Amino acid sequence: MGIMTRLREKTIRLPEIDQLPPAAPPPREEVPRDLKELKKEIAFNELKAKIHARMINLLDLNRLAETPDNILMEDLRRGIEMILMEEKLALPLPDKERLSKEIRDELLGYGPLEPLLHDPSITDILANKFDQVFVERRGKLERSTVRFTDNAHLLKIIEKIATGVGRRVDESSPMVDARLPDGSRVNAIIPPLALDGPALSIRKFSKIPIKIQNLIEFGSITPEIAVVLAAMVKARLNILISGGTGSGKTVFLNVLSSFIPYDERIITIEDSAELQMQQEHVVRLETRPPNLEGSGEVTQRDLVKNALRMRPERIILGEVRSGEALDMLQAMNTGHDGSLATIHANSPRDAMARLETMVSMAGLNIPDRAIRHQICSAIHVIIQLARLSDGSRKMMNLYEIVGMEGEMITMQEIFCFELLGVTEDRTVKGRFITRGIRPKFMKRLDALGIQLPAQVFKETEVD
Repeated sequence: MGIMTRLREKTIRLPEIDQLPPAAPPPREEVPRDLKELKKEIAFNELKAKIHARMINLLDLNRLAETPDNILMEDLRRGIEMILMEEKLALPLPDKERLSKEIRDELLGYGPLEPLLHDPSITDILANKFDQVFVERRGKLERSTVRFTDNAHLLKIIEKIATGVGRRVDESSPMVDARLPDGSRVNAIIPPLALDGPALSIRKFSKIPIKIQNLIEFGSITPEIAVVLAAMVKARLNILISGGTGSGKTVFLNVLSSFIPYDERIITIEDSAELQMQQEHVVRLETRPPNLEGSGEVTQRDLVKNALRMRPERIILGEVRSGEALDMLQAMNTGHDGSLATIHANSPRDAMARLETMVSMAGLNIPDRAIRHQICSAIHVIIQLARLSDGSRKMMNLYEIVGMEGEMITMQEIFCFELLGVTEDRTVKGRFITRGIRPKFMKRLDALGIQLPAQVFKETEVD
């Protein structure tokens, strides 16, 4: 039995295509350059909005979520056909099917975003305004033909995403960090801060978790580096992953976490939960923004402090941003080895400087030398990632922290990626270099019975 209830008597005046105002054709090839075709697309969106508003009154909304998809689609087809007959408007069958599918996406999903979210080749979705949507494929941005009806339509989708995870977005709180059910990261900003209308950014995550073998196939690391990474995690070294925006820090963190033994208790702490843990014994914690009265905020530092009371064996911090850096270092120095975290920085030395600054943000008057000593004692390895000009992501450096000399933290480079130029098709050329240095943490690996091949640290160059 369907979910359609009744048709309203009132009819809707549908826009004529020729009456629509002309729109300037966008400059990119991905958007239709023919003005008439663009006008038809705008008219189709107008028609969809009108029929969608009418269908809301035809359907039993309380039963939408539990209605099988085939029944819902059949009811949508019947309702669209009846409305088109009332309006004496004929549409070809492909357009009717498109209407049915897009209205279903509006009712149950995220409207125009649905086909982009289900496209596995897309890694980022960037809506600058309602009629300007870009996507990233293989590290390159391109303009999409997808568009929203207007700014109100885009704002409605943003609100739907935010309320789905208990967040809010309005004029009093015009910025929001959220996530989709599949773990994709969402950021939105609306007027009055966004001058041209609501802006939406979605960082998609693969439904199939990326594994270490995938990183080798992508050329992000070599098999020898992969062996060392697995050994470091199993030996419970504290690892800090550094890199810029879009360099793949979260993906790399997910890959490293896959080497944690399945019998260990893991606690993850994030601003917006997006880690894809493979283990069973995992407790996931997420921060909470303040409410309308400005109270009730729960920060990462609060969660780190609470996590220490939860008998963690591994603490994974999605990103170090502020004063929680001090509590993280203290945890690493008091028996919580094997912790993983990420930080925004352009080099390992910059990461050390940022970490020192964040510790000072905790509000305690700690001498600089004492902060550096804590960092030196807590962090064993820094991994630097980068996104190159051709869109590829590489592990640029692997540094081991070896101690302090005077007032400075000393590090030694174990692996690095050397840039050699670009090819005619703009692909980056380079090679991984092993410095030939045997790390100090090898003593720890040997004590735990973790054996590495002797040639792993032999000085080599791999194109």
